[in-house]
Formats: sequence, C-alpha cells, structure tokens
Amino acid sequence: MPTHIIDASVGISTVNLSEVATRLGSRGAAAADAEFQCRSLGLDLIEVDAETAFRAALFPATQPSGLSLGDRICLATALKFAVPAVTADKAWAGIQGMLVEVIR
Repeated sequence: MPTHIIDASVGISTVNLSEVATRLGSRGAAAADAEFQCRSLGLDLIEVDAETAFRAALFPATQPSGLSLGDRICLATALKFAVPAVTADKAWAGIQGMLVEVIR
C-alpha cells in the first residue's frame, strides 16, 4: 500500500482545519457544506502530535502577541516541517524565530 507523503507547504493541521470549519459555520454554512468546502481545498491534513501540542502550549515567542491555541498550533506545525506559517494576522509578522507569510 503506498504511503501518502505529507507536503506541509500545502497542508493544514487538523486543529486549524476545525477552526476554518467553525468560521464557515459561524457565517451560516451547514456542517456538510463547511466540510465540503474544507475538503475541496485539497490540503494535506496534518495530525497534531504530542511534540507539536507541547511546543504550541509552551511557545514563549508568542506570549507578547497573546496568540490563541489555534494560532500557536499553526506556528508549531510550521516549525516542525520547516515551512512558513501562512496567516492574515499581521501581528504574527514580528514573532521571533518564525517564517511567517502574511497574505493580506
């Protein structure tokens, strides 16, 4: 059976996927529609392991910015795979030791 290689540069953590689905739901999307929209993006899903969870919980570089758990999971996942974290939040741009791509 072939093994699927995760391409983190086109991936999203399962925690952040849940955030996207939540946002779609809060804007009126039905659960099935939110799931369809998320899956149609074709992103690799990255499960959050213990190492990433602990890194996100104990992320001193983010304390001054007051980032949410979802934000820290995204950053910790990006660090794990040595790829830029992609966000629309300009506050992330100043986080020390992180590659961040602000998209708007």
